[in-house]
Amino acid sequence: MNRLASLKRSTGLACALALGACSMAPKYVQPESPVPASWPRGDAYLAHSEAGLPVVSYKDIFQDPRLQSLIESALVNNRDVRVAAANIVAARAQVRVTRADQFPTVGTSGSATDSETGGGFGLNGWSYSLTGGISSFELDLFGKLANATAAQRATALSTEAAARTVRLGLVADIAQAWANYAADSELLRIAQETASNAQDSVRLSEARLKGGVAARTELRQAQQVLETAKSDLASQTTALAQDVNALRLLVGAEIDPALLPTSIARVNESLGEVPAGTDTRVLLHRPDVLEAEYDLRAANADIGVARAQLFPTISLTALLGFASTSLSDLFKSASETTTLGGDADWTIFNAGGKKANVEVAKAQRDAALATYEKAIQTAFSEVADALADQGTIAERLRSARAYTEVTQDNANLIEATYKRGIASSLDNLDAQRSLYTARQSEIATRLALASNRITLYRVLGGDQASQPRPDAPNTP
Repeated sequence: MNRLASLKRSTGLACALALGACSMAPKYVQPESPVPASWPRGDAYLAHSEAGLPVVSYKDIFQDPRLQSLIESALVNNRDVRVAAANIVAARAQVRVTRADQFPTVGTSGSATDSETGGGFGLNGWSYSLTGGISSFELDLFGKLANATAAQRATALSTEAAARTVRLGLVADIAQAWANYAADSELLRIAQETASNAQDSVRLSEARLKGGVAARTELRQAQQVLETAKSDLASQTTALAQDVNALRLLVGAEIDPALLPTSIARVNESLGEVPAGTDTRVLLHRPDVLEAEYDLRAANADIGVARAQLFPTISLTALLGFASTSLSDLFKSASETTTLGGDADWTIFNAGGKKANVEVAKAQRDAALATYEKAIQTAFSEVADALADQGTIAERLRSARAYTEVTQDNANLIEATYKRGIASSLDNLDAQRSLYTARQSEIATRLALASNRITLYRVLGGDQASQPRPDAPNTP
């Protein structure tokens, strides 16, 4: 079996040559961050701790068990999450498909043939053959196949980062829809109370008009307040139903009414602080930024593939076979056949097409670099905007609450004097309108506070700050 040993040695040598190939891809260098090292400072911003890379879970920020239950259900049932998970499986499998080209393909084939010559009067008989080995295995001397695998692996990691973006967006969208429902339910309740009070005012104005102690304008003004409240009541009823529909779509299943909030103030209390730190390197852990960087790495490896195509393609063939006219003699040494060979293919002239392909790969790498830098700049802008909003939202809420309190007290005083015949009906109606507007404004400000926390969770990358970067140790 010397031929078999020779075939094994040839196969081992081919694998060693393939795995020890050089790479034509440029060395990847982490691009410089195109944004400042720290967040903006000024009157609109709060002072942040010196923590660099915050590590949080959505449960640290969204602390209400009802909201957590909805999020957990969505992470299982949401169809966008399922699509993203399927894309990850496909991308990982594609890496294995591409990587398989780096290794020899070993196969076997056999045949049995009955032949006759001389129109049936000559020699007849069977012939048998069995062949196995490596057919046309490309030696990856210039790293074309290795770089193709590296590019595909980076693409797969980009797909995984995109899936984390979907997950991050889903968690934030559910929290926002949940807060919207709380605000709309309170606005509905205020509209109901205002409509009830306005109805009482209309009845009182009608009685005063019939008694000749009030003008028709008083009745009409009371009716204006009533119809405005009724219109808002109808709008808020629609908004509340649409909030449930939005949550149902995000969760991907029916919503238990017991999991819905009833107070935007309670929602504010259940939202934790989102740590931003002072170091903008946290942006490099955002999943969309990671996705852009993995795309850049893939484009860098593609340059190596294009460059390797400028060099000869060398393939090896190593086959061991048996052929005999007798099945019983098929595996005897006299029936052995061995084929060892090699082919080289080198395009001498193709009108510059392969060189142009290298230029295409370089241009695509440059575009991927610009996309990566733009992703960081966009992330910085989004976080800076959210931090500016965070820096003033507490004062706005304090002012809104104080305004509601004084407006409520003023409405109570005017109503009391109106019932004693001291204040005019116009003063009373204006006080009701002002109170209605103040309560709506406070709810809108409370919703803005919740939205700011949710936005910070989203733009800072949510749970992704704890995800490994491409240049971290043990990164796959």
